[in-house]
Amino acid sequence: MRMDRKRWLIAVVAIAVGIGGYYAWLTFGKADLPPGIASGNGRIEAIEIDISTKAAGRIREILVAEGDFVTAGQVLARMDTDQMEAQRRQATAQLHRASISVDTAKSLVVQREAERTAAVAVLAQREAQLDAADRKLARSAQLIKTSAVSQQVLDDDRANAEGMKAAVAAAQAQIAASEAAISATKAQVVDAGAAVDAAQAAIESISVEINDSTLRSPRDGRVQYRVAQPGEVLSAGGRVLNLVDLSDVYMTFFLPTAQAGRVAIGTDVRLVLDAVPQYVIPAKASFVADVAQFTPKTVETEEERLKLMFRVKARISPELLKKYIRQVKTGLPGMAYIQLEPAAEWPTSLKGKLLQ
Repeated sequence: MRMDRKRWLIAVVAIAVGIGGYYAWLTFGKADLPPGIASGNGRIEAIEIDISTKAAGRIREILVAEGDFVTAGQVLARMDTDQMEAQRRQATAQLHRASISVDTAKSLVVQREAERTAAVAVLAQREAQLDAADRKLARSAQLIKTSAVSQQVLDDDRANAEGMKAAVAAAQAQIAASEAAISATKAQVVDAGAAVDAAQAAIESISVEINDSTLRSPRDGRVQYRVAQPGEVLSAGGRVLNLVDLSDVYMTFFLPTAQAGRVAIGTDVRLVLDAVPQYVIPAKASFVADVAQFTPKTVETEEERLKLMFRVKARISPELLKKYIRQVKTGLPGMAYIQLEPAAEWPTSLKGKLLQ
C-alpha cells in the first residue's frame, strides 16, 4: 500500500514538473529570441481542390486511393458515358441525314434553273409566233378591203394572234414560277446547311461532355479523401475526390498588434516542425490580415488593442516543395519565426540545417 502511494506521489510530481516546464516555456521561451525576431505557433496547410462532376451521372471507376500522389493531367476517375455515347451516335446520324439533304437541295436548284432556262426558250418561241400572227393579221386586214381574202380567214388570223398572246403570257408565268421554285430550293439548301451546322455543334457539345466525364487532376498534389465510390450516382457538381495542392503550402500563425504591424510582404520566415525539429524550412510572408482575429470592442483601451492578434501566412517556395514533395504533409504543427527587421540576426538554432 505504501509502495502504491509512493508511486502515485512520484507521478503527481512528474506531472507538476511537466506542466510547470510547459508554462515556463510559454512565458520565457520567446525571451531567448534576439531583437527583431518574432514567433508564433501554427500548422502546415495547403490549398484544397475538389474534383467534381460537371454533369449528373454515375461513377464508373476511381483510379486513385487516399494518400496517392498525382500529377497534373492524370486521370483520376471516369463517369459512365453510355447514354452520351448513344446521343453522339444519334447526332452523327442527324449530321449524315442533313448532309444528304444539302446535296438533294443543291440538285433541285440545278433542276429548277434548267426548268427556268427551258421556260425562257419557250417564251422566246411564243413571242416569235405572236409576232408572226400579228403580221399575218395585219395583212389579212388589208386584203379584206379588196375582198382578196374571206372574212373567215381574217377571223382565223385574229383568233390565232390572240392565242399567241395568251401563250406568251403563259410562258412568262412559267418563268416566274421557275424563279420562285429556284428561290425555294435555295432556301432549302440554306436550311439543310443550318441543320448540318446544328448536328456538328451537337456532336461537339456531346464530345465535350464525354471528355469532361474523364476527371483529371488540375495540378500536382495528393489525394486527401475519396468522397464518393464507384457506382454512386451524383448530381451536377457532385464531389468525387479531394486533393491537396502541394505546390501551394504555407503555415498560418498569429502575431500581436505591435509585431504584425512591422511585417512586410516577402519578409523572411523560418519554420520548425514538431515532427522534424532538426530541420529549418525557409519561407516568405505572403499575407498579413487587415482585420484582427478578435473583433474590437466599441470602446477599447490601448492595452486591449495590444492584445489583438493578426493572422500571418508564411508560404514555402514551390521549388523547395517540388524537391521534397514526398515528404510534404499538411496538418503538422510547428513554430514560425519571422524577421521583423531586415538586419535582425537569426538565432543559432535557426541557422542549422536549412532546407535548400
